[in-house]
Amino acid sequence: MSPETADPRTGQNWKVDVAGYTVDLPIVAIKPDFAISLMMVIDLGVKFGEHVGAKLAAKFASLKPDIVIGTATLGIPVAIEVTRALGLNNYVVLQKSPKIHLANALEQRISSITSKGEQRLLLDRAAIPLLNGKRVLVVDDVVASGSSLKGSLELVRKAGAEVVGIGVILTEARDWREALGSDCDLIQSLAHIPQFSRTGNSTWKPIPGT
Repeated sequence: MSPETADPRTGQNWKVDVAGYTVDLPIVAIKPDFAISLMMVIDLGVKFGEHVGAKLAAKFASLKPDIVIGTATLGIPVAIEVTRALGLNNYVVLQKSPKIHLANALEQRISSITSKGEQRLLLDRAAIPLLNGKRVLVVDDVVASGSSLKGSLELVRKAGAEVVGIGVILTEARDWREALGSDCDLIQSLAHIPQFSRTGNSTWKPIPGT
């Protein structure tokens, strides 16, 4: 089996208490000596989505956001459930696929620890009236490097929104702090995960400080 087709799953898991809901996340190798615990929120079921939506909404309800923003793909279920829990109806999705109706979209370049190469975030111009002058809550599943979240913030601010909060299910390691700067003060999360390195006996252990 070639390196390109080798299964990156290590066979080890990392247990995380997400605000009272325990999940076992598979440890996945990104490099031969570096791994992360991977959360695919779309695979964790309806009850998990409802749980994290309610818990994140509770952290931001007092800020009275007008609308919730989520990033495709894994931020979409988070945005839906937080919107529902806040008693709102509308949410906006920042897309990554250049669909036909996004030919003239607002655009922001990003990179991600779990995706290869540079990507684009796209905001449908038809959604700008939903954001301009509004109090916005930006949500996502995980913040790791901070690049994707930083791009999301820049894009919704281009649309004239005031970002009043940032909600993520998990913070991962610490690199995102440098990328986001003062916007770190807006972040609320439900749990934290480290990154991992391989020991001599092929066991993956958390990297100190992450």
